Amino acid sequence: MATQGADKVKQIMSRRRALQSAGAAGVLGATGIIAAPLIGRTADLKKVRFGWAAPAACHAPLGYAADNGIFAKHGIDIELMDFLATGDDVLTKYLAAGKLDAGAGFLLGWLKPLDEGLDVKLISATHAGCMRLLTSARTGIKTLQQLRGKTIAVGAVNDAAQQTFSVSLAKAGIDPLTEITWKAYPDNLLSVAVQKGEADALAHIDPQGYGWIHDDHLVEIANSQTGAYRNLSCCTVGASVEFLKQDKAVVRHVVEAIIETHEFVANHPAGVAKYYKDKYNPPVSLEVLTELLSVLAYHHHPAGAALEKEIAEEIEDLKLIKVFRANANAQALAKKFSYNVFA
Repeated sequence: MATQGADKVKQIMSRRRALQSAGAAGVLGATGIIAAPLIGRTADLKKVRFGWAAPAACHAPLGYAADNGIFAKHGIDIELMDFLATGDDVLTKYLAAGKLDAGAGFLLGWLKPLDEGLDVKLISATHAGCMRLLTSARTGIKTLQQLRGKTIAVGAVNDAAQQTFSVSLAKAGIDPLTEITWKAYPDNLLSVAVQKGEADALAHIDPQGYGWIHDDHLVEIANSQTGAYRNLSCCTVGASVEFLKQDKAVVRHVVEAIIETHEFVANHPAGVAKYYKDKYNPPVSLEVLTELLSVLAYHHHPAGAALEKEIAEEIEDLKLIKVFRANANAQALAKKFSYNVFA
């Protein structure tokens, strides 16, 4: 079993290296990031309060960078604050209250608060795809179209997973507001709900989602690296406007450190998986976690014009599920919501 897992990781890494030139190289060139590392500093480290989601495996690179000197190398004394620690997603609330300087969260989750006046700018993505839409084999459901009239379990009503796959369903010709029943369950009961037949499918984030495929033998219908989300970012870094005004160079160094560590994880998932498993003990085995970090698109982290383009695409998507008005100018809003720290 371990050998099969190792072989699968090698196959994934080989496939991802083939994609790297079209993804990471193009993005790095477009954002103007210099490949040579910065000279490490110690005495003049700049304190930055950064929001992250410790239980989300896709954020493992942030913890790794904080504990292994990558932020420090870029002149940053990072203080990671888990915005899920209270049991509620308070990233935007903490930023609005001035308790954080910046943070990483779902791109879709940023957009409506920004439209409502959140004083934050999106400055870089971190990766693509960390959510999954799963079912059990007994349902026979294999496509989005087969979910019409079905019940989908989510961790919270209108959470990021529901919004994400509502867009996918809308693009498949299904009205997610009237033709799908969304039912909230505690995270640890989502898979149980599907296995008991209380729900036909579930939508959730990794590592649980990926773990349920292996441990509970659930079947993947879609994920946020495919279909409507192919080549689009998932988690994105936002910085308060006040932080940007104080020192744009510091914000740029934060982004450079984040991109550097995500590139490292893309090429060295096993070591980072062990670090994250040892320190945070996610509810999946080390083998499954290593495989997960291998398939997450850590080479995908656009900034500048490339990020602005993706934001506009996501706003157009959110029009389909009535989060934004049909006549909203996606391009103008994307420009308003973003800031190019490399310009």
